[in-house]
Formats: sequence, structure tokens, C-alpha cells
Amino acid sequence: MKRSILLRVLIIAFCAYMLISLGTLVDELSARREELAETQSQIKDTALSVEEKENLIKNSTLEEFIERAAREMLGFVYPNEQVFVDVN
Repeated sequence: MKRSILLRVLIIAFCAYMLISLGTLVDELSARREELAETQSQIKDTALSVEEKENLIKNSTLEEFIERAAREMLGFVYPNEQVFVDVN
């Protein structure tokens, strides 16, 4: 009689442990899926940026490329040029 009660308690404890472990693994899986989605989004953004830069290089002369890079990356403008920035 004592053995069967002890066995039942041990089985219940083991089942509780397994359920808690399963919950922890499900949470970890969810976090990993979110991380994967974020990483895939970053890869997609980087690929688009690379493609845009490759197209810029292919479709521009060296002078146009240098001018565009100076304007976009360094903020250069021509003397007496007025630049309007859209703040929306």
C-alpha cells in the first residue's frame, strides 16, 4: 500500500516535471522563431541594399557614381544650391 502511494507520487512528480520542461521548451522555440524572422528580415534588407548598390554601379559612369555617393552619403551640395528636406 505504501509502495503504490509512493509510486503514484513519483509518477505525478515526473509528469509535472515533464510538463514544466515542455513549457520551457515551447517558450524557447517561440523566442528562436522570432529571432529567425528578425534575422531573415535583416538578410532581405541587406540583399535589397546590395542589389540597389550593384544597379547604381552598373548604370552610372564613374563621375555620376562619385557625385551621387558624395550627395547621399556625405551630404555634399553644389555652391549656392538650395536643398529642401521633407520632414514627413
